[in-house]
Amino acid sequence: MAFNKVHHIAIICSDYQKSKHFYVEVLGLEILNEVYREERQSYKLDLALNGNYIIELFSFPNPPKRPSRPEALGLRHLAFEVEDVSIERQKLMEKGVNVEPIRTDEFTGRKFTFFADPDNLPLELYEK
Repeated sequence: MAFNKVHHIAIICSDYQKSKHFYVEVLGLEILNEVYREERQSYKLDLALNGNYIIELFSFPNPPKRPSRPEALGLRHLAFEVEDVSIERQKLMEKGVNVEPIRTDEFTGRKFTFFADPDNLPLELYEK
């Protein structure tokens, strides 16, 4: 295989407007493209981080819930690299996001913490 990079991550949400607000206004991702697909009754929102396309946010009518706890089989979480976990954790908390206490990775010695999107998808801040 000759992969160049991860192209994007697709996320299905239960409340499109709420999730769009979270990813754009709270996390600060940039909207590249937004379309409503009438035949699927579905929005597709393309989001970028620092100009790089990273997330496709979808809405579908009545998607099944994804179990998160106890941890479910499959994709575990999405992690964002940050310069300072403490600073970014505080910013999230000031925006009303519930963020776990900061922990230290026992293998790398780097700080990290977890929070969740509006559908309880686990998201992580991991210090550079």
